[in-house]
Amino acid sequence: MENLAPIDVLDPEKLSFDRFREEVLKDYRSACESREASLLGRKEVLTGKAKFGIFGDGKEVPQVAMAKFFKPGDFYAGYYRDQTFAFATGAATIEEFFSQLYADPDPSHDPHSAGRQMNSHFATAFVDSDGSPLDLVNRKNLTAGLAPTAAQLPKALGLACASKAFREVNVLKPFTGLSNNGNEVCFCTIGDASTSEGHFWETLNAAGVLQVPLAIFVWDDGYGISVPRQLQTTKGSISELVKGFQKEDGTNGIDIYKVKAWDYAGMCEVFETGLRAVRKTHTPALFHVEEVTQPQGHSTSGSHERYKSPERLEWEREWDAIKKMKEWIIDNALASEEELGEIETEAKESVRNSRNLAWDKYQAPIRVQVTRSVELIREVAHEAPDHAEELLKLAAALAANREPGRKEVLQTLHEAIGLAGSTASARKSRAYYEELKKENAALYNTHLYHEGARKVLQVPEVKAVYAGNAPVLNGYEILNRYFDQLFTRNPKVLAFGEDLGKIGDVNQGFAGLQAKHGADRIFDTGIRELTIMGQGIGMAFRGLRPIAEIQYIDYLLYGLQPLSDDLASLQYRTAGRQTAPLIIRTRGHRLEGIWHSGSPMGMILHSLRGLHICVPRNMVQAAGMYNTLLEGVDPAIMIECLNGYRLKEKLPANLLDFRVPLGEPEILREGEDITVVSYGATLRIVQEAAQSLEAFGISCEVIDVQTLLPFDVHHSILESLKKTSRILIVDEDVPGGAAGFIFNKVMEQQGGYKWLDTAPRTITGQAHRPAYSSDGDYFSKPNAEDIMDAIREMISE
Repeated sequence: MENLAPIDVLDPEKLSFDRFREEVLKDYRSACESREASLLGRKEVLTGKAKFGIFGDGKEVPQVAMAKFFKPGDFYAGYYRDQTFAFATGAATIEEFFSQLYADPDPSHDPHSAGRQMNSHFATAFVDSDGSPLDLVNRKNLTAGLAPTAAQLPKALGLACASKAFREVNVLKPFTGLSNNGNEVCFCTIGDASTSEGHFWETLNAAGVLQVPLAIFVWDDGYGISVPRQLQTTKGSISELVKGFQKEDGTNGIDIYKVKAWDYAGMCEVFETGLRAVRKTHTPALFHVEEVTQPQGHSTSGSHERYKSPERLEWEREWDAIKKMKEWIIDNALASEEELGEIETEAKESVRNSRNLAWDKYQAPIRVQVTRSVELIREVAHEAPDHAEELLKLAAALAANREPGRKEVLQTLHEAIGLAGSTASARKSRAYYEELKKENAALYNTHLYHEGARKVLQVPEVKAVYAGNAPVLNGYEILNRYFDQLFTRNPKVLAFGEDLGKIGDVNQGFAGLQAKHGADRIFDTGIRELTIMGQGIGMAFRGLRPIAEIQYIDYLLYGLQPLSDDLASLQYRTAGRQTAPLIIRTRGHRLEGIWHSGSPMGMILHSLRGLHICVPRNMVQAAGMYNTLLEGVDPAIMIECLNGYRLKEKLPANLLDFRVPLGEPEILREGEDITVVSYGATLRIVQEAAQSLEAFGISCEVIDVQTLLPFDVHHSILESLKKTSRILIVDEDVPGGAAGFIFNKVMEQQGGYKWLDTAPRTITGQAHRPAYSSDGDYFSKPNAEDIMDAIREMISE
């Protein structure tokens, strides 16, 4: 066993022999139970009872060793290979593992994802049903597992950064239910092949710079699916490759350890010493766990015999970690082979019982639906003799299905209803069909956003109040005063991003505030959008209210993956048990050039369902939206107008207390002839066009949508359309972007097509990126003249 950082020797007197023996045998039992769960889980997939399986066999011994040092208050960010860790920490049961494998949507059976994630994606509860944080200090906390390779790394950085904040930020000291003085470690796991991803390197570098308590465990089984390590990693070893990150006296960096997956005692020794240092000093650590085996291959979708040599397969059988742990136990007289055999037999029996219980619980409500559906279809057959034979066949097929799903019940009922006509029994069948559709919608289509007491849509409007002598300021000065007051009142708020700290962001919204409120609350980051987003996600998990900045919306692409795959789906895939109310602050729309004037709203709308998308037209509206978001527990993105920071606005007297309701458009100009819908910077151009058209007797009603998600929840745009019978949607995104989304909402969902006297229109930016300079902007994005011409044409039709 080699380690690249010095370790202490375990004190042999820490545990009595009996206690030591008991701990070792408990770990062996956990490893055996987890292996049996993997073996039976694969069989369940191959026999058709489960859809797909990916398991943690081969990693049992490293994970029971790791779990020994995972303390209450710690956090885990990992992926689908970590079932043993979840079992050993008590965060999950084997019955729950099988319930998730079967995709049981009952949250009392699969509390981790309510059947929404494939197996081995574990998640403990972080918030109660009202969105309030639980006592995270006295429980072991598992953030929802992720399947995209290395996707767990960015949020792991944020989870560790929160510990640093709780230790160093004085105003956070009172929040003892969220942290014990920053002593919490984030345990992050990753497969060796996934260290090739940029997520790994960006996270490792940021952790080394920031000095946060992040412990990364690399499971190295020599392959990335079928591709060998030599084609993945320079020097064929991640611990060799990252040696330049090793912390030395007088430097920052990380500590690096190497262990063997089959060396139970060695891993316990190294993990204990290494994690103690992480917890005490906040120096990150990487534990490279080598010689991991994978007895069943990568997943149920293929066989590793296709790409591993016979010699490699034989080596994996010989060096299987459970086999080696058994040999070590016997060699050290901790148990006899017979005693270990009994543990193995009991483990198999226990796992089989757990599997059977999970299957029975999964099937029980479906069997009830099958029985009721068969009864109803037979009644229909009695009253519809012309189709009786077909109906009875449907009923018989459903009754004979040995492993029915909810899908088969609904499909059979739907077909039967189509044959049934309008008899009384047909109406009963349809009513039951609609009842099941509603029930299944609750099981599968809920919790995209918070649904409890802190639902953002329930935050009431509070209008801005202006004193008679209200000062008129630049937009950035409005925000600067707002953030100053916010940081004074709310200690949980932190803000960070590129150039945000010392110079107060490139547009001066935070100018002077770092000096006033501290560099530990308002701070700069490196140029690393991916982990800025991860930093925010992880800190929001921990009960803080971070505002993470992307300097320009064009750069959002760098940070989009964790926002889409992790943050946006978080509440959905945990059925509301976890939330991370991060606010992403950025700026965009019209300015200059291809990479500083973007408005990729369609991309954001389609990839970030699960976030609120705020598009304020000015900085006062932005402040009101920040206030509303901070009342709730949903994540959001705030897109400020890049060319609006030096436009003049009045300063509200109730800057911290007014609320702009989300999902409620505002009529900026009343009119009778046409409804013009837009948002953000383009509204100024729309208003300019509307003012010019007034001289020609054309009355435009101009509506600011204010937020794209949620969108016009009370259908106020439809009410305007009922009055004007014409609608024009103006959007600086590419054709079919946000304009297409608005069109779908108003025309289809709100039924706006019923009220049209002429075809609805959209005016959008061009399909290409905006050209540089004022002329480039004019010919690339909507302009007042194009808007006026389109409206005149529509009025004349």
